[in-house]
Formats: sequence, C-alpha cells, structure tokens
Amino acid sequence: MPSYRRSIHWFRRDLRLTDNLSLRRAVDDSAEVIPVYVASCWKGRHHWTGPGRQGFLCGCLEALDGNVEAAGGRLVVRRGEAVEELERLVRENEVEAVYWNRDPDPFGRETENRLRERCRSIGVAVHEFDDVTLHRADEILTGGGKPYRVYTPFSRTWFQQEKPDCVPAVKSLKTPPGIDGGSTPKLADWGYGEPGIELPEAGERAARRRMKDAIAGPVLTYAEKRDDPAAGSTSHLGAHLRYGTVSAREVFHRAQRALDGARTKEERDSIFTFQKQLAWREFFMSVLWHYPEVLETDFNEQWRTLEWDDPEGDDRFQRWQEGTTGFPLVDAGMRQLRTTGYMHNLLRMITAMFLTKDLHIHWRHGEAHFLRHLLDGEIANNNGGWQWSAGTGADAAPYFRIQNPWTQTERHDPEGAYIRRWVPELRDVDPRRFRKPPQDGQSLAKGYPLPLVDHAAEREETLRRFQVVKERNS
Repeated sequence: MPSYRRSIHWFRRDLRLTDNLSLRRAVDDSAEVIPVYVASCWKGRHHWTGPGRQGFLCGCLEALDGNVEAAGGRLVVRRGEAVEELERLVRENEVEAVYWNRDPDPFGRETENRLRERCRSIGVAVHEFDDVTLHRADEILTGGGKPYRVYTPFSRTWFQQEKPDCVPAVKSLKTPPGIDGGSTPKLADWGYGEPGIELPEAGERAARRRMKDAIAGPVLTYAEKRDDPAAGSTSHLGAHLRYGTVSAREVFHRAQRALDGARTKEERDSIFTFQKQLAWREFFMSVLWHYPEVLETDFNEQWRTLEWDDPEGDDRFQRWQEGTTGFPLVDAGMRQLRTTGYMHNLLRMITAMFLTKDLHIHWRHGEAHFLRHLLDGEIANNNGGWQWSAGTGADAAPYFRIQNPWTQTERHDPEGAYIRRWVPELRDVDPRRFRKPPQDGQSLAKGYPLPLVDHAAEREETLRRFQVVKERNS
C-alpha cells in the first residue's frame, strides 16, 4: 500500500523521468503524484541568465511535458514565488507530502528552507534527495572533517567513494484529474523575444543521445584532443547536466562501463580524464556549499583588497564582450559564446584570464557576462572557473601564472582553424600571424582592430598589483 494518497514532486534542475531520485520515490510512495514546475516571474535583464538559457529551459520543459503525458500523467506549471505556489497546490488538492531534489546553490537552498518550514507548519511531509551530484558536499571531507580547498585531494577522496546506482525510470505516472496544468513557459514570459542564437535540441531524449554519442566518440580521445578548440572533442553535456535532462550518476556509470571495456591505454586515459571533469564539477559545488560568500567576494581572503579597474571607465570591457580586442584567440572565444551560447573550456580560461590580468577588470563582471550567455551556465562551476583564472579562488592558478594569448594560440590553434571559424575577418590571413602581436603596427586584416593592450606590459602591471597586496599583508 502506498504511504500517501497524493503527493507533489517539485521539478527544478531534474527535468527528466530517468534516474530521478525524488520523482522515483514519490511515485513509489504515492497513489497519485502531481508533477509541478514553478516558473520564475521576473522580467527583463537578469544577473544570472539570459534569453539563450531561458530558451533552452523552455525546450526542456516542453519535452518534459510530453514525457510526463506519455507516462500517463500531466505536468502542472505555475508562475510565481515557489513556496507560495506550492502551498496553494497543497491546500487545493489535499496533498500529504512534497518531494524534491536539493539545489546545490544558496538561492535554491534558501527557498527549500522556507518551503520545508511551511510544509511542517501545515502538517505536510517533506522528502528531500541529493540528485544533482553523485556525492553530497558533506560526504567528501578531509580526515579532520573539513571541506577541501584544493581539487587534487578532493578528487582522490571522491574517486575512492562508492558511486550510487541509478534508479529505474518512471514509466507510469498517475496525476489526479481536474487540476489545471497551465502551459509551459515561453520566452515572452520573461520579457524576451528571440533567443538570438540557434539553440541545440533540448530535453531528455536529446540529452540521452548526446550522452551515448559522446561516450562512444569524443570521450575516447578526450585526453589527447580536449584542449584543441577546433576539434569538437568535448561532450557538450554541460547544458543537459545543468537542467538535469540527464543525471551525473548515469553519465559517470556509462563512462565507467566504457572504461571497463576500453581497448587501449589511450582510451582508458581519456575516459578517466573525462570522469575527472565530473569531479571538478562537484568540487566547485562543494566549495559553493561550504563557502557561499564566494559569489560576493574572493575565496582567498588575501586578495580581497586587490586593485581592479572600473569596467565603465573606457570601452575595454565592451570590446572584450564583443570580441574586438585585437587578440584573435580571445576574440574567437568571445564570438563563439555570443553566437552559440557555448565556449570551449580552454577558451573560458583564456578569455577570463585576459579580462582579469590583461584588462584588470574584476572577475565578477566576467562571471555575470558568461552566465547571461552560456547555455550550460552553472553558478558554482562558473564562479570557480573565474576565480581560478583570476588567481583568487579555491585551488586557483597562482597569481603569477598569466596565460599569454599569443603563445596559447601557437600551442592550441597553430593552424588558426578555430580563429578563422569565429573571426571571419581573419579567414584569409596566414595563421602564423596569429601567434604574435603585429610587428609592423598594421592590423591583421581590414576591419580588424589592433591589439587593445600590450600583453607583456599588462602582465607586469598584474604582478605589481598582487605584490602590493602581498607586501601590505606581510
């Protein structure tokens, strides 16, 4: 016999029926389940998202709506403040329990706290699950019970932990009749028109195809090709992991099966290197869980008085955003982002380090720009990556490690394939000219700007600023 006559499963970043811990348990425990998504009701510009992200979310919710219907249920969509809307549904439908998967971000956690208290005050049971990551933030701790601040020992402990199994997909779902399901969100709900980019296919089926293709293809050469931005050698699973159209558990276990069946050392190394990216994801989520202040300030307190330039002081920040800095590799990365909602991971580091250490603009400005454009924008990973590049974060690159865009081009795009794809003004330029600043004071091509700054000079300025703080703190 079911434990509850009627319960709610609150969909959030778990927009799938396969390997969904909360949904699976709600269905197992309840005679009827109301699957609910509560859409936010802000309009206009948002610090943490943009039209591309919201457009992809709309596609994921449309697909989820169809999947829930195919399972015999109906997705109920509400708009507004989550706690208020969920309480209204509870009261209107005599719901006895509310199920959800926990959010790793502080904003979601604060909402969960309020919902938990509201449910308890009206006598409704609450069931929460850890679904976004393979391990909870309080599972991977040092021998002294403290959170890790460095990736390598974190990952060593993370890999030693037994990984949780996937749970069966929900194939049958009974939703009580008579509830107005509402309609899935559209971009206009947030005051947006078109996304401005061509969105990839969204939803659970697309995610599962992407996962299978990636593990059978790019993941097998990941160690060798992942730093080649022109090779298309990454999984492109980030957006699906962000919205939970596929679970991190299933991605890990499918990769593990591929690792167990690998034919060569190269394949084994590549698959393991790919799995380490899942550990990086959980490392940054752990950092955010234990140190939520990283969204407001530098993780490393030593650098909180570092001197930064005003992004509104001139047009440098705007030119970085537009991809018109005169550094071909930087511009290619920024244009790929604006054109597709995606940027190769290596370029995320290079463009972030350029903004913080060549232009001396605080990482928070770049962090927000990335989140407004990246379809896979994950608050924890994005913050962790930006603070890593700026030299202020957990396990950050040392402040004196300052990537040179010219030598990075020679190392990772020597034939200019990536640059010429995203910077059309340079398609007919000899790629050897992308590897060092113009020596004759002439632009690389008509319509393409000269370098915005002298990298060597700005490198010395960055070292000076960090040294000032070191001496002040000594």
